[in-house]
Amino acid sequence: MCGVSPVERSSGKSQRRRLNRGGNRQANAALFRIVLSRLRWEERPRTYLQRRTAEGKTKREVIRCLKRYVAREIFRCIAALPFGPSPAA
Repeated sequence: MCGVSPVERSSGKSQRRRLNRGGNRQANAALFRIVLSRLRWEERPRTYLQRRTAEGKTKREVIRCLKRYVAREIFRCIAALPFGPSPAA
């Protein structure tokens, strides 16, 4: 939905993936901002970035992975919300 799924992209020499350009562009931009703010303020994403760059990933690829993690986290929060009117108002 947000365009964070990987799409195969290869030039013949290398096998790479890029972000799906389809989907909701505003949600994709929001995920990007969330990831950048987490990289700046939280320790866990920074250590993840250091570990994945040591494995040979580029910063762009690591941000794509982090966006997918954030999308899953947000989906779990939305799925846990009760639907319908609240019982006591």
